[in-house]
Amino acid sequence: MDQGGGLYAIKRTVTGLGLFATKPIPKGKRIVEYTGPFILNKDVEQSNGKYFFGINSKWSIDGSPRTNIARYINHSCKPNAEAIISGRSVWIWARKKIKAGEEITYDYGREYFEGVIESLGCRCRKCRPTRNKSNRPRERRSK
Repeated sequence: MDQGGGLYAIKRTVTGLGLFATKPIPKGKRIVEYTGPFILNKDVEQSNGKYFFGINSKWSIDGSPRTNIARYINHSCKPNAEAIISGRSVWIWARKKIKAGEEITYDYGREYFEGVIESLGCRCRKCRPTRNKSNRPRERRSK
């Protein structure tokens, strides 16, 4: 699914769906806005939704509509983008140069990490185990 004038595309990842750059994105470029209806934080507590973005002590954005392309940006402990709150808007900005084909990620923050991700185990690229020749179990040879 291509969105954003050809700047990014939604693709499968190990965690579900993710947002990927289709062209290089320079450091400091505004990428996409996190959009959706505003909801009172007290109502977020009673909801089972997972796309809420707190913007202040009273309000959050319900980013669950599929028209919110930013909802596909996954968490990373070593992100290439960051979310910046400006008034009642949340914009995702490139923290460093993002290569074409690279997944766009940002750090969801300590509260979300400790409340949701930590108990499940972080599966970002930095944290998930990789299997290569050096950590494969050795084959046993029969004598």
